[in-house]
Amino acid sequence: MRLKIITIDGPAGAGKTTVSKLLSKKLGCVYVDTGALYRGVAFEIQRQDIDWKNDTALEKFLKGLDLNFVMEKDSFILMSSGRNITDFIRTPEISMLASSSSARPQVRAALLDIQRNIAKTKDAIFEGRDMGTVVFPDAAVKFFLFADLNIRAKRRFDEMPDETKDINRVKKEIEIRDHNDSQRESAPLTPAKDAFKINASFLTIEQVVDKMLKLIEKA
Repeated sequence: MRLKIITIDGPAGAGKTTVSKLLSKKLGCVYVDTGALYRGVAFEIQRQDIDWKNDTALEKFLKGLDLNFVMEKDSFILMSSGRNITDFIRTPEISMLASSSSARPQVRAALLDIQRNIAKTKDAIFEGRDMGTVVFPDAAVKFFLFADLNIRAKRRFDEMPDETKDINRVKKEIEIRDHNDSQRESAPLTPAKDAFKINASFLTIEQVVDKMLKLIEKA
């Protein structure tokens, strides 16, 4: 039986991760957070103090990179050279560095095989920025999830535990990421031509997932 791949692309804060996790449970398939891979690259760039804007330095770094997902219970954890780095890749600093460094075509090419190898063995939902346009152009069903900037900023703000957090700073960072992701030359953030576009601004997570399930059934 042909494996079923579903892609969910969209900007930061649109709810892709939460939606993808719930949808994967409903469908009984694997959820893959591809953004974690780019955060993993950013984490190692920061940890190793790599000049990622220098082609020679970046290519040497990527050749020595050992990133992969390991299944633990019902989800993947991100490993780097045998070390679990899952808990270290969600800081605002790493997020911004991931957005910038992921624009480099060398980075995207290095991670392509990891993503496609997972798809060879499992039904899966892949969440990211270019899953439906570049990584899995032949996916069974593609979604593009988006929401109003102010709503996305508020969601991110509410998720942050830091008491010194600033809603204006969160909004500005998302604006920068939106610009970086949509304007980069390599695999810019844009809906696939055959993607179902869902505006999640005023929908609950359950409502978004229900809508996706109905569209999947019809596909």
